[in-house]
Amino acid sequence: MDSANQEFLRGTLKTIVLRLLAQQGRMYGYEITQAVEERTGGELTLTFGALYPVLHKLEDEGLLITQSQEADGRLRKYYLLTPTGSETAVRKAGEFERFILLMRLLINPAPDVAFGQ
Repeated sequence: MDSANQEFLRGTLKTIVLRLLAQQGRMYGYEITQAVEERTGGELTLTFGALYPVLHKLEDEGLLITQSQEADGRLRKYYLLTPTGSETAVRKAGEFERFILLMRLLINPAPDVAFGQ
C-alpha cells in the first residue's frame, strides 16, 4: 500500500471499523484486517498496530463492547457495537460520504457548480 493510501486510511479508520461491525454484527481483530484487505482487493491493508488502538478507543468511548469466546483452545475477543455505536456508525458514514462529495467538487469541479447549490 502506498503512503497516500496509508494516510487516508489513518484518517478514516474509526469509520471503517464502525461500518464493518455494523454490517457484520461482530468481528475479531484479524477478521477486520482481512475484510479491509478483501474488500479493497489488497489495495488497503490494516495492521494490528493501527487497528487495536482504535478498537480500544472505541470501546473506551462506549461505542463497542467485547465478547470472549473459545476458539481452537484459546479465547478470541469479538467486538460488537453498542446502540450508541450503531448510531455513530450511521452518522460517520454519512459524514464521510458528504466529505467524498466535497472532495470530488474540489478535485473535479463541474462548470457552473458551486458548493451548497
